[in-house]
Amino acid sequence: MKKYILILAVLFFSSCATAPRHPPAPTAPPPKPAVPHAPVSLPSQPAPVPSRRDVTHVVAPGETVAMLSQMYDVPAGSIVSANHLKKSAALSSGRSLIIPQASAARSIIPLFPNKKWKYIIVHHSATQEGDSLAFNQYHLKRGFVGGVGYDFVIDNGTLSKVDGQIEATPRWLKQQEGRHCKASHMNQKAIGVCLVGNFNQGKMTEHQMEALVYLVEILCRYYKIPEKHILGHGKVPEADTDCPGKAFPWQEFHNRLKSTDVSGMPHGTGSTEPLIKLKGSLVQSQPSFKMDGRVGTH
Repeated sequence: MKKYILILAVLFFSSCATAPRHPPAPTAPPPKPAVPHAPVSLPSQPAPVPSRRDVTHVVAPGETVAMLSQMYDVPAGSIVSANHLKKSAALSSGRSLIIPQASAARSIIPLFPNKKWKYIIVHHSATQEGDSLAFNQYHLKRGFVGGVGYDFVIDNGTLSKVDGQIEATPRWLKQQEGRHCKASHMNQKAIGVCLVGNFNQGKMTEHQMEALVYLVEILCRYYKIPEKHILGHGKVPEADTDCPGKAFPWQEFHNRLKSTDVSGMPHGTGSTEPLIKLKGSLVQSQPSFKMDGRVGTH
């Protein structure tokens, strides 16, 4: 019996002695994977191809297939074919056309040799919405011969054109006298630029400001118009109006105008190139119009 108890005691103490008295030493961390060598030099990736898609365009007064071809970088024949047009037929204002595989729309600024343009008069439409088509219809109802009285309209994206798009009106395309500022005989010697919006109640959009600075710089350089001849409608002697609105940002406009240089931008004349495409330079000073299936979607 004593011998049995002795054996049990030995087994008990032997088993306790095998329990570790402190945690095991930490194992070494696995080796880090080798860092690959940096590439020596990779050729630059080609510029992404601008996306194209079919868009619907509402024809503005004075627009032609040739203008739309330049606006969307689409062959004129493709537009004619997609819409079953006659090559020589004039486009009806307000008509919707399909522009197949159009690129981002861009403003077309025609320049014509003409020494009569000495001033630029800036207006606001005093409406929240508008575009060249809407103003043309309104001015025709008021009895304006030739329709819309301005030479250029800068849109705010509320109707058929996108925010910041510059529209040249039929009056400008035909180099006719304006119907925008009778005071001081400005209709005979001043280019009328209208921004859609009411700047007594709100502000112009950033795209509109960029478009205005761009357009005015182009016109001033081409027609040699001094900055002091850029006037708001209400600043014209004998004019009784607060147009283009009490909140018009004149200081910001002039500051931006001084810092803008379009001297390297391509241009031409009405006699040899009646529609001047300024896409490459335009994009540098104005954001691209977004593709959304509307007019221009630029």
